[in-house]
Amino acid sequence: MVSPGGRGGTAPEAAGAGRLRRLGEWCARHCVLVLVLWLAALGGLQALKATVGGTYSDDFTVSSAQSQQGLRVLGRADPGAAGVAADVVLHSTRSLTGSADEIDGAAGSLRKLPHVLSVQNPLPATPESKPTGALSSNGRTGYLTVRFDTNPTTLDSSYLDGVDSAVAPLRKAGVEVQYGGPLGELARPRADDVRSEAIGFAVAVVVLLVGFGSVLAAGVPLVVALVAVLVGLGCLGLVARAAAFADVAPTLATMIGIGVGIDYALFLLTRHRQTLLDGTDPVRAAGRAVATSGHAVVVSGCTVVVALAGLYASRVSFIGKLGLAAGITVVTAVAGALTLLPALLGLVGGRIDRYRVRTPVAEGGSTPGDADGARAAGGWHRYAQRVERRPWWFLLGGIVVVAVLAVPVFSMRLSHIDDGADPPGFTDKKAYDLLSSGFGPGENGTLTVVVDQSAVPGGDRAALSDSVRKALDGTSGTARVTPPEPAGNGDALTATVVPRGGPQDASTTRLFDELKNEVLPRAVRGYPAHTYVTGTTAAQLDFVQLVSGRLPLIIGVVVALALVIILIVFRGVLVAVKAAVLNLLSIGASYGVLVAVFQWGWGGPALGVSGTVPIESYVPMMMFAIVFGLSMDYEVFLLSRVRAAWERSGDSRGSVAHGLERTARVITCAALIMASVFAAFILTDNIVVKMMGLGLAVSVLIDATIVRLLLVPAVLTLLGQRAWWLPGWLDRLLPHMEPEGEPEAAPGTGSRGSAGR
Repeated sequence: MVSPGGRGGTAPEAAGAGRLRRLGEWCARHCVLVLVLWLAALGGLQALKATVGGTYSDDFTVSSAQSQQGLRVLGRADPGAAGVAADVVLHSTRSLTGSADEIDGAAGSLRKLPHVLSVQNPLPATPESKPTGALSSNGRTGYLTVRFDTNPTTLDSSYLDGVDSAVAPLRKAGVEVQYGGPLGELARPRADDVRSEAIGFAVAVVVLLVGFGSVLAAGVPLVVALVAVLVGLGCLGLVARAAAFADVAPTLATMIGIGVGIDYALFLLTRHRQTLLDGTDPVRAAGRAVATSGHAVVVSGCTVVVALAGLYASRVSFIGKLGLAAGITVVTAVAGALTLLPALLGLVGGRIDRYRVRTPVAEGGSTPGDADGARAAGGWHRYAQRVERRPWWFLLGGIVVVAVLAVPVFSMRLSHIDDGADPPGFTDKKAYDLLSSGFGPGENGTLTVVVDQSAVPGGDRAALSDSVRKALDGTSGTARVTPPEPAGNGDALTATVVPRGGPQDASTTRLFDELKNEVLPRAVRGYPAHTYVTGTTAAQLDFVQLVSGRLPLIIGVVVALALVIILIVFRGVLVAVKAAVLNLLSIGASYGVLVAVFQWGWGGPALGVSGTVPIESYVPMMMFAIVFGLSMDYEVFLLSRVRAAWERSGDSRGSVAHGLERTARVITCAALIMASVFAAFILTDNIVVKMMGLGLAVSVLIDATIVRLLLVPAVLTLLGQRAWWLPGWLDRLLPHMEPEGEPEAAPGTGSRGSAGR
């Protein structure tokens, strides 16, 4: 049976390739118009973003979680006790009782601010009043508990002006004032990614100059990526007006957008320059590049977007919207590669290699002096031949390296990184340290116990309260427990449990689970009552457990989607399975590196991390979707050349060497650039961004070196023609899509039949 995916192509495929070719040629001919349209879109979107664009904030709450249900129960009983709590931490060299008037005044001013439900004063109202527990034993450290009707992180930073004015008399009196919790997160300095972006671009310039020798050829992909990312961020800012995105969303979108933007432009530019070297005029060369490598860019971009869209399978909007944010810049990167790049190539014309630092090269190590069709086998070809001779050695060597790197993954602990890991200059870090030194680390992660006793008869409520008190007093891992007290109208009991460890400590997670699943249900057994553990820390732990529980689902969905795409594009069952398995190995290795650096502390302090921290709960999920999508870029570009060569020659081993020779240089350069872009974001103050930057950089390097240069050639060599086997019934069921829209061979070249069909 003749392969439907043969190089002859079907009519729809040929029509699609023709449309792409005409698009590329049109953009190259009308280069000025295309550039003006892109610049107009850039300026207009940035202006709209600045005037009506939305803001970004972290919200880890899940409405169906038990912590949110408990908050609603507490709100019905006492509206002033519900809401999102944040601490205003006070510290003085003398007892805070000497500043009682200033503290009372600050509390009163804070109550008048918008969105404030209540403010708890750390000082007793009278000497005979019961202590609130918010004043340290030496009286020098205390905190005002401010409850908001919304998460303070969603408010504009200008809201802090009112908070600063309210506590100004305290600061004037010599009291140190720091903001903790969500209020402290609002006060964090906004991330400035310009330095990271500049470093990433500088490394990209060096790599492109060394790899390809031409100054203009090095600059064009960077311009395309930068413009495309800025357009994408403008679109994201407008979407953020209607939907809430996490604070890390624009940084993540920038990282992904720059990485894939340079990659896609580089793949097209490499094909364009090779076509120029073969004697084609610039306009037709641009069209040819868009019709071939541009088709692969569309396939790769769709794969990345599909992988990111798979995050919505988590059914957590916070996670899904991070995927949406990154997907927006991936779409603009594809659009830039298909339209802006050919316009720039048309503007440059045949002068692409006029300014050079070395002899320019394009695909497969070819040089301008090579005769068409008689290019000498380069170093990559000879390397591929060595893989052919000893495939098992290369396969085992690659697996051993990946397995060693993946060993720490078995110790991975997912949690939420607390404020204690922030840089020393941040106000939330200072507040965290003041509470830790004054009360103990657990004061930063207090848990609020809520008992819904609305259905409990009045005569039984005292006994229920006593049962809850005894249960809490007998719970291990607590530093302090307040007696249960009726809240508001009395339909709810509330108590505060202070853990011994900090919010991100494993002991706090164990205490939370024990209270929620064992202690409290046992305490109310026999009563028509429901129990909850709520508060900021409880909401974060609920989020962690929800996300970690759905990680296997995300992995399954993304792997399944990738398998289907590879099957459709390359028409080979074993090729698709190979892609999924090898990508899982590379992602496991990158997870292991994250655990070693951040959780074990192997180099974490050198990256600006205070101590050891757990892995942020949603980072593995985000990394999996992003890395699985990005790895398909290199998979598509390598396999498309291998498959095309096999269909022309029928030589399965020789086709691997040919594909590796034609793509190894550009894939290596693209991987170095993308890894550099990701690694540059390690310089940011945000711990989560550091994790994402390091994890993605390591993933790309592993994928482009160990996987793409060792494992893939070895596996394809061992599989031979079996790699492209596809059952006839599945061939008829799957739609047909060529990885590259036009054949690489000259017209009239025949197509091979699919092996084993």
